[in-house]
Amino acid sequence: MPIIREVSDLLKVEFHSAVARISINRAAKRNALSDDLVRALHNCFETLPEAIKAAVLFGEGDHFCAGLDLSEMRERETGEAMHHSRMWHAAFEKIQFGRVPVIVVLRGAVVGGGLELASSAHIRVAEESAFYALPEGQRGLFVGGGGSVRISRLIGVSCMTDLMLTGRVLTAQEGHQAGISHYLVGPGEGLQKALELAERVAKNAPMTNYGVMHVLPRIADQSIQDGLVTESLMAAVAVSDPDTRGRLIAFLDHKANKVQFKS
Repeated sequence: MPIIREVSDLLKVEFHSAVARISINRAAKRNALSDDLVRALHNCFETLPEAIKAAVLFGEGDHFCAGLDLSEMRERETGEAMHHSRMWHAAFEKIQFGRVPVIVVLRGAVVGGGLELASSAHIRVAEESAFYALPEGQRGLFVGGGGSVRISRLIGVSCMTDLMLTGRVLTAQEGHQAGISHYLVGPGEGLQKALELAERVAKNAPMTNYGVMHVLPRIADQSIQDGLVTESLMAAVAVSDPDTRGRLIAFLDHKANKVQFKS
């Protein structure tokens, strides 16, 4: 039986064995991101129990997230606006550089801040209904939730420039080809696919997952020689972990599955 930790107007969290199911609970607002919701996401990912090894994030209803809740928009001085953006950064960093890998389910609107939120996850599963846009340019705004860093790395600066300047909307297929999603599935299949992936990821050695989440992105930002040294350090840490030693022994004793291709 799942353990329900929190049910509120904003976020619902359930624990199923080693996997957390986290749903944005603002379907009437297309799961738009209010300040309170951003804070709830920050708190949720910061306080996941030690027993949780992977998380699935999705939106209730037909949409993942339609971005910033514009009903909360008001005039902000420069300093206040910057602190607001940094609050979003802190919340999304708890996802990207948190304790566990996060798989996100994308359906319907994945727009503006919703795309920024999705880009902070580690694996993205999109349904055919998903569509992507960065309408900030048409509203006199600029991305403020980390999109200029994360989205540009997913789809490239050129593609992001097009989205922001023209208001272009990408379909699920176009977004998949651009590099937003890792998996593209049929209607209603996203959550099940994400849960299957999360259960698989949760079985990995924790130190390996840590290296992929925290070290790999930093290696990508380093020079080649610095990256190679960092890689060697992380490889040494991972291989010396007791969990890894047990897995290697199991493989050598023919007690672990070999890699096989499945069409």
